[in-house]
Amino acid sequence: MTAELVETPVVGAEPRDEACDRFARDLRRALAELPGDPDRPLPEVTVAALGVRDAFTEPPVGDRSALPVHLYGRHALVGPWPGGTTPGEAGGEPGGKPGGEPGGEATGERPGCATCLRRRWQGVRSVGLREGLELRGGTRESGPWPYGVPFAAQAVAALIARIGAGPGTDPGPFPDVWLIDLDDLTSRHHPLVPEPDCPNCGTPEPLTAESAVLALGPAPKYRPGVSRVRPLDAYGLPVDAFANPHWGAVGPSVVCDVTSPTTSATVGCFSSRSGDYLRETFWGGHADSYHDSTRIGVLEGLERFAGMRARGRRLTLTATLDELGPDAVDPRETGLYTDAFHRANPWVPPFTPDRPVPWVWGWSLRDARPRPVPEVLAYYHKPGIEHRFVQESSNGCASGGSLEEAVLGGLMEVVERDAFLLAWHGRQPLPEIDPATSADPHTRIMVERMTLYGYRARFFDTRITFPVPVVTGVAERFDGGPGRMCFGAGAALDPEAALAAALCEIATDSVQLLQRFERDEAAYRAMAEDHEKITSLHDHPLVYAVPEMGRHADFLLRPASPPGTRSVAELRWADADGSGPDVRDDLLAAVGAVTSAGFDVVVVDQTAPEQRALGLHTVKVLVPGLLPLDFGWTRQRARHLPRTRTALREAGLRPDDLTESGLHPGPHPFP
Repeated sequence: MTAELVETPVVGAEPRDEACDRFARDLRRALAELPGDPDRPLPEVTVAALGVRDAFTEPPVGDRSALPVHLYGRHALVGPWPGGTTPGEAGGEPGGKPGGEPGGEATGERPGCATCLRRRWQGVRSVGLREGLELRGGTRESGPWPYGVPFAAQAVAALIARIGAGPGTDPGPFPDVWLIDLDDLTSRHHPLVPEPDCPNCGTPEPLTAESAVLALGPAPKYRPGVSRVRPLDAYGLPVDAFANPHWGAVGPSVVCDVTSPTTSATVGCFSSRSGDYLRETFWGGHADSYHDSTRIGVLEGLERFAGMRARGRRLTLTATLDELGPDAVDPRETGLYTDAFHRANPWVPPFTPDRPVPWVWGWSLRDARPRPVPEVLAYYHKPGIEHRFVQESSNGCASGGSLEEAVLGGLMEVVERDAFLLAWHGRQPLPEIDPATSADPHTRIMVERMTLYGYRARFFDTRITFPVPVVTGVAERFDGGPGRMCFGAGAALDPEAALAAALCEIATDSVQLLQRFERDEAAYRAMAEDHEKITSLHDHPLVYAVPEMGRHADFLLRPASPPGTRSVAELRWADADGSGPDVRDDLLAAVGAVTSAGFDVVVVDQTAPEQRALGLHTVKVLVPGLLPLDFGWTRQRARHLPRTRTALREAGLRPDDLTESGLHPGPHPFP
């Protein structure tokens, strides 16, 4: 066993570099003293420091034929192994599919390199360290490195030799990286999810009209009554690759909410930079077990990560709407901010049809052709404000085990939010659904459990334009006190699934509402008095914890003329109830309902490379003309779209169009 070591000090003769040089010499000696296998020589090894400068802007580091060793504090990180495989993986099939399906012939080195590791490592660091690295030109050491002793190098050398001797670990979809804690000499390893925009090993896919083509195929359900093609555990999701404190792709951890008396909720968070600030993005799961909630949460985190900006993609089109013509999705149809907003926020440039903006390509399911989509409508958090004339949300973003499953999920979300906003802004009374008529015992039990914690669960039939079952859920405190109410919604071809989705949201949020409200009660009471203080996503649901805000929901909870009560079964759509064997059939029925009402369904494939490696698909579904969900009182596009005025009349729910004075004066409560 032999190894060559390449010293890669950071430019400048700082003590930090001297520590790396000294450790490199000790590591070289330690490797040379180990017995070797001439048939399995070790690769060259490089040594460098982490946390020195911004990994997202520095040039690619390291030689992919060498084994990187990184040092930071008490940690030594080893890997990924050159070529993206460990010795025990030789002859394996990088790119293999989950569930044991063959991945085909390897096309080269598997992605995952030292630059990926440095970026992933930096992504889970503290805010203070990231601010120093990303905004203030880097960091400097506070004193000599205390772990630069020969025994530390011997421990790292022994680990390298052990890895090199094989037989290796289960390769999975991603390469491994090992970590030695030099304080207690423990070791561990986690998969490294390659950074899709890595300048060293990433291969950006150009976004073109040809790449936007979507071919819907058979998508058999894994069992009757679901809208999924495989169960949750069939994805083979390596949770520790995505949530670990060292290089987790969507955050440092998954937190189990052991205090929740309703669902086994989990939550995680990752941060991404946009200009001068780090945006926190939360994700979570709300199932009946922490095992399932963890995996659902990680999948949601991946969906959020893919939907924020084009990952592993290269934009190819910048043009004006005037140049593209009617083939393009017109942002005026999806909603724009008012002139008053732009006057108050001059740094947000308004959209004009003669202004060049970046576009991506989507696929029209109505017309079976590609359509250009403004990038800011397809991805909701690209850095830079110059082209972000609106701030989109994750509305319409969905993941699935097949393309058909993902598109159906995204379309259901768009229909759900549109229906809820129509009812809310129009203060439309809705028929109440009796949850005791649910055929699902889990639903009935959860409703009863919520009463133990002071909340009555109420549900409303929110079908407005389309026959797809949409259910609004409200958790209302019996005593009307702080933590007054919270809202949720669900849409699905199966009305039981729509009701369960709405219930899941309010069952999780209601029992946490009072505690969250009390953390900043004064701020939420100020928002109740002055709606312009409502600026973020979390403000909308939490302001309805203020007891006095209950009056804004009286049209729904205490209407002057109640429109009656319905059973769950009465929501069933006769033409498609989700009971068929194929998700594609459900999707085509839902698309037909939307397009027959005069709307297009445009799908942008957002799937990131790491999702593709797991057999996942993520999409953004746009239905131009339906109401968009916005957060922040001054950013409400839906209040100014024609559909808000006309849809209730067209559905036969009111005799005339809604006027400006008839709009709901309160902010929407949607989480």
